[in-house]
Amino acid sequence: MLKRMIVMLAVTLGIVAALGFVKFRQVQTMIAQGAAYQPPPEAVTTIVAAREEWPSTLTAIGTVAAVRGVTVSADLPGVVDRIAFDSGLPVREGDVLAVQDTRQERAQLAAAEAQRDLARVSFERIQGLLDERVVSRAEFDKATADERQAKARVGEITAAIDRKTIRAPFAGVLGIRHVNLGQYLSGGDALVTLQALDPIYVNFGVPQQGLAQVRTGRVVHLTAGDRPDLSVNGRITAIDSVVDESTRNIQVQATFGNADGKLRPGMFVQAEVVVGAASAVVSLPASAISYAPYGDSVFVVSNLTDAAGKSYRGVRQQFVKLGPARGDQIAILSGLKAGEEVVTSGVFRLRNGAAVHINNTVRPGNNPSPKPENS
Repeated sequence: MLKRMIVMLAVTLGIVAALGFVKFRQVQTMIAQGAAYQPPPEAVTTIVAAREEWPSTLTAIGTVAAVRGVTVSADLPGVVDRIAFDSGLPVREGDVLAVQDTRQERAQLAAAEAQRDLARVSFERIQGLLDERVVSRAEFDKATADERQAKARVGEITAAIDRKTIRAPFAGVLGIRHVNLGQYLSGGDALVTLQALDPIYVNFGVPQQGLAQVRTGRVVHLTAGDRPDLSVNGRITAIDSVVDESTRNIQVQATFGNADGKLRPGMFVQAEVVVGAASAVVSLPASAISYAPYGDSVFVVSNLTDAAGKSYRGVRQQFVKLGPARGDQIAILSGLKAGEEVVTSGVFRLRNGAAVHINNTVRPGNNPSPKPENS
């Protein structure tokens, strides 16, 4: 009985040992296969980094403002008797826009003119009597004052009538009419806006560190993202005397010709100030940059060698220093040489040494002045 148990135990130990050996060999095989495994190449697009001449510029967001713009208002209270303009049309300086009812003022003017004429006749009579020493000097002085007062009253009423004829203070383009015929206007009530559109201002802020590069006479290039047909040049005509304490920006004003009327007050535009000569930079599409807190990098395509000594097409991660952006492009100041092939899409799937398959059938945008697709 004891002998049989010993034999069974020996057989069991042998079976366990055999199974353990087989499993050990399987694990070793799996480890070897894992070490030799190469993930399939990632499909990417690439571009050969090129050196380009970029102008030295400062970019800012600007707002269009009229050189002269007012809301034409009623000077005196009264009822609108005539409207002499249409909304949205150009007018010349001095053109009549509206006339208020002046019947009461004209009646007062007739009475004042009669009083003036009487005062003049009395003055001339008393002046003749003064020469004959018939009246006193005091009576002559009173007659003189009465005549002047009567003339001033006529002038006052005439000015009130003129002020009820509302005219364009300068040449420009009218806005939308805010009054109707027969409407009563109080002093200061708005009739219509008037804007002089040619030339026109663009106001924008420049950071204080760029103030040394901005001065009167510099060329400013203007664009608008929603208006691909809008691209004009102007010049800086004024720089504010103070820096805004809240933003640390200084306001700059540029003047542009606007004969075609494309620029309107209140528009949002992009201003680009040319501050120096062009400089040579290596440019890449912005999609080629891998942004990270520890540094920005790109993936450069080159011939690499795996652990078995086999050559393959792969990427190496290269840290770079970025410069200004221009449309879809971004400047590389250091870390990359012209002529190196760089991955432009799919960078978020890559790691240092990863194999890649290049397919440049469809490439990401690389336009320095991109336009909206449906413009």
